[in-house]
Amino acid sequence: MKKINLLVLGLFVVFSCSKENPSETVESSSEFTESQKILSISKVNEYIESELKQNGDVNWMKAPSNVLWSAVIHGGEILSVGYGEKEESFSTEKSSRLYNARENVYSIIQSVEGASKSSTVISADEILNVTDVKVTSLKTIKELQQTSQIRYLDPIGYGFYLEEDTSNVQKSSAGCSQSGETINSGDYRIIAPNARLPWNFDLHNVEQAWGYSTGSGITVGLIDTGVSASQNLLGSGFNDGVSSGRTIQKYGTFIDSIWPWSNNIDGPNDKCGHGTSMAGVMASPRNNDFMPVGVAYNCNLVSYRGTEDVLLNDYHERKGVSNALKALGNRGDVKIISMSIGYPWSIGNVKDAVRYAYGKGKMIIAAGGTSTTFTNWYGVIFPASMSETVAVTGLKDNGYNRCDTCHEGSEIDFTIIMQRSGNTNRTVPAIGFNTGTQSYVGGSSVATAATAGIAALVWARNPNMTRNQVLDKLKRAGEFYPNRNSNFGYGNIDALKAVQ
Repeated sequence: MKKINLLVLGLFVVFSCSKENPSETVESSSEFTESQKILSISKVNEYIESELKQNGDVNWMKAPSNVLWSAVIHGGEILSVGYGEKEESFSTEKSSRLYNARENVYSIIQSVEGASKSSTVISADEILNVTDVKVTSLKTIKELQQTSQIRYLDPIGYGFYLEEDTSNVQKSSAGCSQSGETINSGDYRIIAPNARLPWNFDLHNVEQAWGYSTGSGITVGLIDTGVSASQNLLGSGFNDGVSSGRTIQKYGTFIDSIWPWSNNIDGPNDKCGHGTSMAGVMASPRNNDFMPVGVAYNCNLVSYRGTEDVLLNDYHERKGVSNALKALGNRGDVKIISMSIGYPWSIGNVKDAVRYAYGKGKMIIAAGGTSTTFTNWYGVIFPASMSETVAVTGLKDNGYNRCDTCHEGSEIDFTIIMQRSGNTNRTVPAIGFNTGTQSYVGGSSVATAATAGIAALVWARNPNMTRNQVLDKLKRAGEFYPNRNSNFGYGNIDALKAVQ
């Protein structure tokens, strides 16, 4: 509902500022030449798609000024400014140089637009070197693009690129669904005490790995759509069956509002279904209820509702994920952060937050991407495309053939088999949104959650290891090791080999 309202707001901005239909192209030329007119949404999207196909990312700092300006206007007039030297993503104490760089941004906006500082500044992060500001003038954009000590300019409120396909994504196996499903008897087997072992666990020797490690003592962080308050096995029943002595904590950083200045956090509870599924794949208890078990059924779990759905195409989703990364980065007990969410191009404040958490020693495991009809040509998505993350994608069970909706590319580090080949195309059983329900989950999302679970098994077996040492264990357990495949990294992980 909120994203529909945001679309209405975006259309209002277009009509009030340019008085032109956003579905029409303002500029007739294929060149993105300078113009004093606000480009239509379709024209901005044309530029974005061109950049993605040519460069695999969008560098807004180098975009034509009128394209960036138009994206800012359509995105609620919000510009996110990363300041400081190149890759100087965070600073717990701002030096005078950083402080002056940030103040210079405000000064430029005030000078050009005649705005007060209080009306200009939307937020200024205390840890990351980023500030969100209100910008209305093309001249402001031009000056900021030429200003030193600015790392990036990001139209952080612009989320119209995938709007036409968002409903398809939410209905897919990698998106939102709260519906329970009947699980085919051939897609699991019963293990003690009365839990269902998903069919793909055997292909990665997960049950055999449990002879060495069940994830006990390791805390995994999950940034997703939250965890359902209606799923007992991720609540008071987290220690059901033979799972014991562990904790689950739930937090929220997402703000469900079209207004960027809102600070009303929407709570920790899942309203989508995706986060609940991912939590189940990683950490569902080895229960006595005939429900699917998770890979690391004795690990601790810290869940953050940082986003409304899998696509980070909203201002508050991007802020929510960034804030969740910082919070998990600051926790000494969290070793692993799982992110089965993303976007086609880099988001400045999320990139900064990934680097902050990475600097705190966290292993950040991210989904390589699940295709939509809009982006089926695209490679590995952000933040899996970052060198600081461990990128994962999903395969069918008939060799190295990616799943129907999964992305591949040189950034992929590992693969997980998660889709049946042939006529069934069934994916992986997981606990459902409500107690007593189950559902199938797929895409690179479930592959990511499974990999996070395997990493927890390895770290629990070797609690004194560093992130790099644990990652090396995972690599050595990859089917292609010591080689690296150009599209699938080290390949399928053998969980047994990883924990031995």
